[in-house]
Amino acid sequence: MRHVSEFQIDTDQRAAAPVQGARAEGFTLTRFRVSNFRSVIDSGWLTLDRVTALIGVNESGKTNLLLPLWKLNPASGGEIVPISDYPKALFATIRNAPGQFQFITAEFDTGAQADALAEMAGIPAAQARRVSVARLYDGGYRIAFPDFARDGAAAHARALAALVAARDALAELDDPLQAEAAKLVSVLLGDLDGPDPVTGNDLRLARNRVAALIPADPPATSHVIALLRGLQKSLGQAMAAMIQPDPASNDSLRRAVLERLPRFVYYSNYGNLDSEIYLPHVVENMARADLGAKEGAKARTLRVLFDFVGLQAPEILQLGRDFRDIRDEAEARMIAEQGRTGLARSLWMRARGQEHQPDAATLARIAEAKRTRSILLQSAGTKLTERFAEWWKQGDYRFRFEADGNHFRIWVADSRRPQEVELEHRSTGLQWFLSFFLVFLQEAKGAHENCVLLLDEPGHSLHPLAQRDLSAFFDGLGAENQIVYTTHSPFLVDADRLARARKVFVDADGSTRASGDLLQAEGTDTQRGAGFAVRAALNLAVAEASLQGARTVLVQGAVEQCYMSLIKTLCIAAGQFRPRHDMVFAPACTASIMQVMARMLGEDDAGPPPLLLDDSAQGRDMAALLHRTAPAGTARVLKLQAVTGLTGSTLEDLLPGELLAAQLDRVERRPERLMADGVDPARPFVAQALAWAEAEGITLAQDWRAQLARRVRRYLLGDGRSRIDAETTARWTALLQGLASE
Repeated sequence: MRHVSEFQIDTDQRAAAPVQGARAEGFTLTRFRVSNFRSVIDSGWLTLDRVTALIGVNESGKTNLLLPLWKLNPASGGEIVPISDYPKALFATIRNAPGQFQFITAEFDTGAQADALAEMAGIPAAQARRVSVARLYDGGYRIAFPDFARDGAAAHARALAALVAARDALAELDDPLQAEAAKLVSVLLGDLDGPDPVTGNDLRLARNRVAALIPADPPATSHVIALLRGLQKSLGQAMAAMIQPDPASNDSLRRAVLERLPRFVYYSNYGNLDSEIYLPHVVENMARADLGAKEGAKARTLRVLFDFVGLQAPEILQLGRDFRDIRDEAEARMIAEQGRTGLARSLWMRARGQEHQPDAATLARIAEAKRTRSILLQSAGTKLTERFAEWWKQGDYRFRFEADGNHFRIWVADSRRPQEVELEHRSTGLQWFLSFFLVFLQEAKGAHENCVLLLDEPGHSLHPLAQRDLSAFFDGLGAENQIVYTTHSPFLVDADRLARARKVFVDADGSTRASGDLLQAEGTDTQRGAGFAVRAALNLAVAEASLQGARTVLVQGAVEQCYMSLIKTLCIAAGQFRPRHDMVFAPACTASIMQVMARMLGEDDAGPPPLLLDDSAQGRDMAALLHRTAPAGTARVLKLQAVTGLTGSTLEDLLPGELLAAQLDRVERRPERLMADGVDPARPFVAQALAWAEAEGITLAQDWRAQLARRVRRYLLGDGRSRIDAETTARWTALLQGLASE
């Protein structure tokens, strides 16, 4: 049954977004590179899709990849802060020359704008389809067209072709200027067709020499004059192509590029709304520019909230004043104007109790102001409720704003919880999504319509199913706005969306690196956090697919799971076991966990899954506990001793002991006496291995059984399959058939 969490996102209302080309207008961010920004020395180029996930562990530097993008062209905020943004190792160097350091370089596909930019730049449209924009620490920009190239060889070839054509044409003409023109063309061919490289200046001189040969008042009917004018034009065009300036040097073109850049909207959990807001602080913080990251993010969300619902925080504060506030304000003015005299008068008025005597007109004004505030708040709550319902189809949340003196509160109710509750007492997921909804809609409107959303750890507090819904929701949102988000959750990196995943990790030098190669090493052998999240996403998808319609058998742990999966594979390959349904072995660790797993994995029609327990001390304890505590019908135990006939047997005793011993000897190469030389098939293998290790002075690794199981699996699935005799296979088949019928 699908879990219904408070935070669920409607994915049916939005079509899945295409990966590329969703927008008809505006630039599309294709890749970016961060350098010399906080923990990032050089991230390397990171290619983006419509939706891109940056995956990495905490402290890997994911945020330090989003912030530079935001500061490239922020929708709001995004100021360069030297003490935070300059890498500490280069702080003094960058501080002395901020204009020499760029911290972000982004490349864009210019799309439908390519033709207009090409015309402004005077270059072919193909060379205007990509534009690179870099931001410098002094706030300036560097713009380039990566595909722009001066084709000097082609320009030189065009000039020579024009001269050859002129020479051939002159040979056919009879004109007073023919001889001199032919001589000049011959000289120019000799100059430009030699071994030395031809420059734009050479073509300029050639063009000028042709122009100088044309008389000031040439005959109107001269064919040579017409030919020379055509040659002058051709040489001029070749010269222009060879000395064409970089398009980025065109100020008008630079402005056009910057005007067409998408805006970047950055959002993190710092901006989540609180349910109770102290209005004097709101008014003060909205006017401050020196707030820290957390306070600034919260002030930004509050500013967006008030703008979105059409309220003014100072007005709401002013409308809520009562008589005491008005009196105190009047006294403050009187004291400021009259000094000690005003103070004395104020104290005298209070002593006579005159402050308790507001006139009727004052009371009427106060009542009208508070009623006005109440209407404004009711209207604002209705607007937020309606707009939020248009965007989020799961749930029918109703919002109400309340102001009590200097305090402003947000109340929430819905059909499942009709009682109003303060926003901060609802789920963190609802707080996040409401806050993100406000910031996105307010900052992505109008001039910010073409924007890229940068989401830092979105939905990390959500239920896993809600995280999957959020990942799917991004597909629909990405149809209109590119999205780049950071995460360390496998539920936000679905297996069918791995194409959007990029790894972020700490390299061997301690700097942040990013890569689209999900198999790339992550800097050290011990830190594999990003890769683990990706593998976990794959494992979840495989596990879900495997469990659907499969017969589940509970075993004690990973060692037992490895051996039983191997046995099943070998028996099926030998044609001895043909299950009606696939059989999956799920590891548990304790009796209590086994009970929970049995209830969760059990199907109504088939009942709980069987439990396979060995005859080790742990297995006997689990069997006894299950017998005492398991509810009737929830524990179907098959004991391994009934199959092996050995007291104290473990899963290893289902395999030939000499085969296991030979593989263990390959791990432990130190002893004089090999274990394979003295294996007794009538005794449990694990007990023999422990006794052998103790006698030989060997300290086995804590996970030696798991290591041995993996070695045996590799061996038997490879060349060692022939070592299994028919008797062993028959015993395995009997066990599997017993589990299948349990």
